[in-house]
Amino acid sequence: MYVRKRLAAIALGVVAAIAAGSAGAEAPKRGGTLTYMIPADAPPSLDGHRETTYATVHAAAPFYSVLIRVPPDNPSSTTEFVCDLCTEMPKPTDGGKTYTFKIRQGVKFHDGSPLTAQDVGDSWNRIVFPPKGTTSARVTFYAMVDKIEVPDDQTVVFKLKYPASAFLPALADPYSWIYSKKILEKDPHFYEQHVMGSGPFRFVSYEIGQSIKGERNPDYYHEGQPYLDGFVALFAPKQSVRVDAIRSDRAAMEFRGLPPSARDELAKEGGKDIVFQESDWNCGNIITPNHKKKPFDDVRVRRALALAIDQWHGAPALAKIANVRTVGGIVFPGSPLAATKDELQQMAGYWPDIEKSRAEAKRLLKEAGAEGLKFELLNRNVDQPYKFVGTWVIGEWKKIGLNVEQKVVPTGPWFSNMRGGTFDVVMEANCISVVNPLLDTGKYLPAKVFPENYGQFDDDKSIELYDKMQTETDPKKQRDDMRAYEKHTLDTMVHSIVLPYWYRIVPMRSYVQGWKISPSHYLNQDLANIWLEK
Repeated sequence: MYVRKRLAAIALGVVAAIAAGSAGAEAPKRGGTLTYMIPADAPPSLDGHRETTYATVHAAAPFYSVLIRVPPDNPSSTTEFVCDLCTEMPKPTDGGKTYTFKIRQGVKFHDGSPLTAQDVGDSWNRIVFPPKGTTSARVTFYAMVDKIEVPDDQTVVFKLKYPASAFLPALADPYSWIYSKKILEKDPHFYEQHVMGSGPFRFVSYEIGQSIKGERNPDYYHEGQPYLDGFVALFAPKQSVRVDAIRSDRAAMEFRGLPPSARDELAKEGGKDIVFQESDWNCGNIITPNHKKKPFDDVRVRRALALAIDQWHGAPALAKIANVRTVGGIVFPGSPLAATKDELQQMAGYWPDIEKSRAEAKRLLKEAGAEGLKFELLNRNVDQPYKFVGTWVIGEWKKIGLNVEQKVVPTGPWFSNMRGGTFDVVMEANCISVVNPLLDTGKYLPAKVFPENYGQFDDDKSIELYDKMQTETDPKKQRDDMRAYEKHTLDTMVHSIVLPYWYRIVPMRSYVQGWKISPSHYLNQDLANIWLEK
């Protein structure tokens, strides 16, 4: 039954995508305001360089430009990249270590000031080499970058330490917004609370936790775009509120994704007026114990937490009620670098015999003096899938005698607690845009090299294994290196527990045209391609 339903769901998504693609072949119509839902209360800030949450990118991406991007008409591509602010994709020189970008002329920030290569270079230097007192969430993506130069107002040059196939996918990161150099020189924290970009829409208003609004940028440099007059994004952490808004046409869509039950409900009630696009999702929840809090400084306790969870039976059961589906390791399933099922089953948390696994978990807890352990699971106030997955995991831990209370908080406090280390164990997520496993797995490095790791641990061996993988050019050896890094992370040290990967189901009113789904809820969010057929 599960297989039939899953195949039906995939077929539905394919049909929806084909229908959207066919409609997209029509001449886009201009005008109208797109109203969409953001499944969160409010982002911790509006600074794309600092944040990792979709709440920031769904709210503010329409206001900004990037250097390069995944093509908006082919956002599922993992190998194709196109210019946004550059004039053409460069061919690397110096044996693959130098990339020279020419920047568009005549681009303006929304305050009327010119955007030049100076702004592009300054933004990228802050992303790759963040100044003291600032945070760059994806700084480890750019370990291969030696320096960034701006020889004139039209040119930006990236010089690498070594040739790296991971560089261009990293450069296409959708959070890498180009900011005004003059503004940042006056206030490096300006963009945390303010908006001023050069993207397809100009900022109108922001009511924290309520809405954010934008209007068409008449000076946008992609001719004819955007098609919309403007947009209104409404924050709504509760799924029932979002579903009701789409059902009643008070909102046209949400970009993050709904679970199968909500899709089926909307399909039944909305008929042909509501369509869906579906995709595997380069995103998944992970459990992170605070290594500085006893007894989670003991690897035996962390290992017991992993061993208690029945991934293989839990994933298909959860898939019926939540937007999760596939069991995987630290690499997005389906990638050439991903672990096979047999390889996964050699690690804690993936053993095929769950009774044997839980018996070992109980033994380890007893040995560590942590039988009947009570602790708090910090979780995000987002229904899908955080709360559902959190409830499931707590139920799994109960089966080995643990007493766990789930503390659910809004997005802002959730990040504050993680960044401050004020938690026992946290339910977080590793959600990446472009599928780029060599860099996606940087999330599991210590915070001294990956600031958005909240495990509060230090591990030079982890860094050594990761670095070795980055500079390996032979695909087979690189895969072997990934297995060593993964085993160290999930089995030897149990720094994190990777839970089933998500599955993306995006609902939209049938009059929304021009947008295509990707394996990430971060990509294709500037709204420039969207138009309304009504």
